[in-house]
Amino acid sequence: MKSFSDSYKAAGVDVTAGYKAVELMKSHVARTNIPGVVSGLGGFGGLFQPDLSGMKTPVFVSGTDGVGTKLKIAFLMDKHDTIGIDCVAMCVNDVVCCGAKPLFFLDYLAVGKNFPEKVAQIVSGVAEGCVQSNCALIGGETAEMPGFYPVDEYDLAGFSVGIVDREKIIDGSQIEVGDVLIGLRSSGVHSNGFSLVRKIFNISEKNINMHIDEFGHTLGEELLTPTKIYVKPVLALMEKVCIKAISHITGGGFFENIPRMLKPDTTAKIELASLPKLPVFSVLQREGNIPEREMYNTFNMGIGMCMAVSKNQADTAVQELNSMGEQAYIIGSVVSGGEGVSLC
Repeated sequence: MKSFSDSYKAAGVDVTAGYKAVELMKSHVARTNIPGVVSGLGGFGGLFQPDLSGMKTPVFVSGTDGVGTKLKIAFLMDKHDTIGIDCVAMCVNDVVCCGAKPLFFLDYLAVGKNFPEKVAQIVSGVAEGCVQSNCALIGGETAEMPGFYPVDEYDLAGFSVGIVDREKIIDGSQIEVGDVLIGLRSSGVHSNGFSLVRKIFNISEKNINMHIDEFGHTLGEELLTPTKIYVKPVLALMEKVCIKAISHITGGGFFENIPRMLKPDTTAKIELASLPKLPVFSVLQREGNIPEREMYNTFNMGIGMCMAVSKNQADTAVQELNSMGEQAYIIGSVVSGGEGVSLC
């Protein structure tokens, strides 16, 4: 017999809605089952048994993040089945920067009111992100918090744990002047800078469904495009070439993230003409009257991930990535000097 409390329900928390939400999300979670999953939903902890065969010194790598104010777009559009992809992407894309394979993911969802069908939609997106990164959704938490969040709003965060053999960790220590920088195309704004995005577009119910010719669809559809997950192509490329360093281009854009993968006294020289031109960034810069440097210090500007490889492996890396369905570009090189990033 499941628990029930009239008193708790009168205070705004319906435990029976939680039970229904769990039942509705089970089919989505099942999609993420991979070898190593030991436990199902309902335990106090998620269990996972990693395959350590072939590894000399296994190292766990973890990453955690949320979705941020991009959630406001989901609220306005009343569309909740993709935002979970963003949550997973922000974590697993960080984990793979070390060369680690994500193993599992856990999410934390806090809601003003538990609408089971909406919760299931959110978790379906989390599950899709796990499928795209080939990791398992082994647990999570849904907290109903009346009075803390508005009835129709929620927050979503999570974390992932991956694994890599110590001798295969990608940490930038092998970077040399002359190495080539390869960029992987982003799907749009991803999940960063949305406080500025919402301010520039003055986002509201009045314009969220407005068709924008430059986008080819509505403003809301463009902004809610999920963050691209790069795990599978990066792990596959590691088997073909030596990737010396990887940077996930998130909040802080080029100027904050790319230097994190460089050695001191080296600079990433970025050839702007080589970057893909995504309409959303042109519109943001024009409508917000934002200086170019600030654009590259806030947004990914069409490049969601940057990798450094030896010059003699650059063409092979681009060809391999493109053969996987990615859009890869040689966007610059590593030069001497301590500027961090140089746009030219």
